[in-house]
Formats: sequence, structure tokens, C-alpha cells
Amino acid sequence: MGMRLPELQGKAVLVTGASTGIGAAVARAFAAQGARVGLHYNSSEDAAKAVAYEIEAAGGEAVLIRADLSTGAGARAAVEGALGAFGRLDGLINNAGGMVRRVPYALVSEADYDEIMDLNARSVVVASQAAIAPLKAAGGGFIINTTSVAARNGASGGAGLYGSSKAFVHNVTRGMAKELIPFGIRVNAVAPGVITTPFHERYSTEAQLQAQLATIPAGRLGGPEDCVGAYLFLACASLSGYVVGQVIEVNGGQLMP
Repeated sequence: MGMRLPELQGKAVLVTGASTGIGAAVARAFAAQGARVGLHYNSSEDAAKAVAYEIEAAGGEAVLIRADLSTGAGARAAVEGALGAFGRLDGLINNAGGMVRRVPYALVSEADYDEIMDLNARSVVVASQAAIAPLKAAGGGFIINTTSVAARNGASGGAGLYGSSKAFVHNVTRGMAKELIPFGIRVNAVAPGVITTPFHERYSTEAQLQAQLATIPAGRLGGPEDCVGAYLFLACASLSGYVVGQVIEVNGGQLMP
């Protein structure tokens, strides 16, 4: 990122799910702009430490925050951890999430439902709720949710419930945007398409990825860096001050809603 965004200098930003993939790329990008980054992780401690080390080696500031966002208490703890570290909060990036497992609707168990919805849906509601008071206290700020192309196309290959959990996030983004904009808190979302990250290494076969590639006009799968600009744009009121309750699709043209 060659562009300088002075308004992010010194801002305290929590990025959830920041140890790998898109979250790690976003954390690095915000730190490079001079933001103080709360780097949340759950299980990937070594990866999170590596990202923090990289940020600090480049002269940035990162604080590691461990929490299990599949519980309400964990989601609150992540926000409180950032607040404790920085004394303020200017932005929350709700990026933590995962497919958990591929399971067709016909076979979804109560446990599948709880795990997928708790991690992807409730975490966004609870973390955002915990961030409202500190964002108000900071005089406004931003919440950016990571959703997915699967929220609009119904998903496939057993990812349906995951896609539906992300469709929930779309609507939370819109509803919360209306409620919070009077306080100068802008809520928007980024919907990545097929991005090569540990997410797909875990959940997708090479054949599934090749089938997806055939549907992408850009002719390539995306990378985490392809997503970063959308988050920086949505974080800067000077660039996106009148962008409220929107979902930016970053998918190489695979889906044009």
C-alpha cells in the first residue's frame, strides 16, 4: 500500500481473527498506516505472534489479544482487551469466522448450527455491542464486518449454513448502521470472494477451487492483499464518510449483485 492515510495515524483498531489470511493482511496494512492494532486470535498463537513481530519490526504497534469469539463472553473480552491496551477504541473489524465444517442442510445437527452461528453471527453482534460505548466515547469511528460471497449466492458444497450465517451479518451491518450513524459510527462490510487463505486450505479441495476459478471473470483467485484496500477505504471518513450500511464485494467479478 503506497497510499498514505494520515487519519489512521494513532487510531486504536481491533482486528478479530487477525492471525492468518485476510485478518493478518488487514492488521499489517492498518499498522503500516500508523494505527495501533489489537491483534485478536484464538487457536493460532504462533501465527498471531509472527504477525505481531512483523508489524513491530516495521515500526508499528500491535497488541496480542486471545479470546474465543464463539462465546459471548469471549467476544466481549476481545473488545475489552483492546480497550485495556489502548485506553480507547476507534475502530472494530469483525473478521473472525469460519466454515467450521461443510455439512449439507439435510444433515445439519443442533451442534453444527450452534457452532457455525455462534462463531459467525453472534460474535459480530456481541463484539459490536461491546464496542459501541467506547466508539461513542472516541467521538465516533467505524465497524467493518467481514462477510462472504456465500451470503448472496446460497453457497455450495455443504457451505450453505456458513453462507446463511454471513447473510445474517449483511443485515446486522445494515440495521446497526442505521442505529449508530447518529453517533458518528459508520458500519459497513467487506464480502470477499474466493481468496486463497488457510480457510480454503482447510475447507476446499483443489477441484472445488478450480470449479470456482472457472466462474471468475478476472481469471484468478484472489489473495488477502486484494481485500485490504476495501477495509482501509471504509475506515477513513475522508474517503467514505457518506458510505453507510454497505457491503463491498471483492470477488474478481464472480458475483455482481
